[in-house]
Amino acid sequence: MQSTIVMTGASRGIGRAAAERILRAAPDVHLLAVARGSSGARLVAELGSGGYAVSHVEADLGSLESVRSAAAEIRDRLDRGELPPLRGFVGNAGMQYTNALTEGPERFECTFAINVLANHLFVRLLQDRFAAPARIVITASDTHFGDFRHNLGMVPGPAWQSPDVLARTGAFRKPRTTVAGRTAYSTSKLAAIYLVHEYARRLPAGIDAVAFNPGFVPGTDLARNAGPASRFAVRRILPLMTLTPFATSRRAAGRCLADVVLGATEAPTGAYVDRGRVARSSDESYAPQRERELWDAAERLTSPHASGSGRAGQAGPPWTQTSTRRTTTPRPPRRR
Repeated sequence: MQSTIVMTGASRGIGRAAAERILRAAPDVHLLAVARGSSGARLVAELGSGGYAVSHVEADLGSLESVRSAAAEIRDRLDRGELPPLRGFVGNAGMQYTNALTEGPERFECTFAINVLANHLFVRLLQDRFAAPARIVITASDTHFGDFRHNLGMVPGPAWQSPDVLARTGAFRKPRTTVAGRTAYSTSKLAAIYLVHEYARRLPAGIDAVAFNPGFVPGTDLARNAGPASRFAVRRILPLMTLTPFATSRRAAGRCLADVVLGATEAPTGAYVDRGRVARSSDESYAPQRERELWDAAERLTSPHASGSGRAGQAGPPWTQTSTRRTTTPRPPRRR
């Protein structure tokens, strides 16, 4: 069955490995990569060399206006019949900064903008173009647990606050420090799970939303904004941990992500998939009131960029009104 899958973060690391596996496992898929600058054209040339259908749209995920423009282009291409039906969105791109003060063009803190708001804007602007059955997959992280068992003490746990506070710079103690930057990252990944729970409640039947945890994957470019010593450790030393049970290789994590996207890993909407199986996320991640508050804030913060998503003179999908609400609420799986 021919289909389009839109994917962010496909240029490197887990995303690149997942993109390669998706194309090999499902040759009828048209993979549309959302990429920044020249990386999109390069990715198309490399992945498309095997005869696969690959294209790209350019976007800076730190800019909601850039995300809006990319989503509008995708909608137009779908409407013109240039792309097969849209059946997947993979919000895999993520960023971690060495502080909690990095600000984007709309004055949002960049970790929150990229890891939370950009995904939400894509989902909402593409929502009425999905053809059921469709699956939305948002990459989460072990760091949202905030304990030694899940991140070996390398990243502080999340420090939840009002979403309006989290969306701005300086939300955490000593915001100029690496600790604050890493706290912003773990908190953004908790937020991603909250939104997946809300998508499961609000999106129409046939459009499922799943959070995917790749585990600890050393050697990616997630910490590319860190200092030289940290980058060296992440790229050269920590990858040795993939020889132990404490870490996952990029190829293995990419394979797991691809299987979730393609439905080879079965998961109900609202589920948290830990590598290759449905699992329970942290106790803190099941919080309906926080989830509703985050949804409301994400709607409000991204709404200025929702208009003009279609062709000239056409409105985008309804923004102030949500889709028919599902009656079921995501529930954590029982502990084994």
